[in-house]
Amino acid sequence: MIGIVNYGAGNIFSLTAALDRVGLLYGMINEEQDFHRYDHIIIPGVGHAGAAMQKLKESGLVDHIVALKKPVLGICVGMQLLTAYSEEGNANLLDLIPLNTLHFDQRIEGKVPHMGWNSISPSGDSPLFHNIPDGSYVYFVHSYFIESDPVFSAAQCHYGIDFSAAIQRDNFFGVQFHPEKSGKVGEQLLLNFAKL
Repeated sequence: MIGIVNYGAGNIFSLTAALDRVGLLYGMINEEQDFHRYDHIIIPGVGHAGAAMQKLKESGLVDHIVALKKPVLGICVGMQLLTAYSEEGNANLLDLIPLNTLHFDQRIEGKVPHMGWNSISPSGDSPLFHNIPDGSYVYFVHSYFIESDPVFSAAQCHYGIDFSAAIQRDNFFGVQFHPEKSGKVGEQLLLNFAKL
């Protein structure tokens, strides 16, 4: 069973629709005692990282998330929350993965936000990308990116610069793209996560 952290900053509907499509069972985590009911945890997120972090603090769930030993997947802003710091709102985040979330503006010549389909290159042998070929296309919508890193990047993407399309440290995983909007590739990733 997958528990979705419901802290008021996620696109829950499209995520639950994707989980339904692939036959994965899920429920909502609204308070700390809900965590024990699930063996995998997803942190969704859309919008502003600083505001999302504030909502997460207000939910009272931060200490429980940081202490988790179960597999955790952050999606989009949920992934950014796993990093140390975001330029969006000049915010300190969960600091579970020692990388920074930076703005594309001033760093690339292309349009911001980075929106639409782009290819990714899984790096290393992350179980999140089992049966997902190098060069697979996934769907992005973001103005902020996580710096590329040889230790913690599980997949790379290029949009003006190389950035982390996915990150990983121990039981914490994150994807910048939206698996729930990425067709069969995204569905495979969700199934891979459920098997961790």
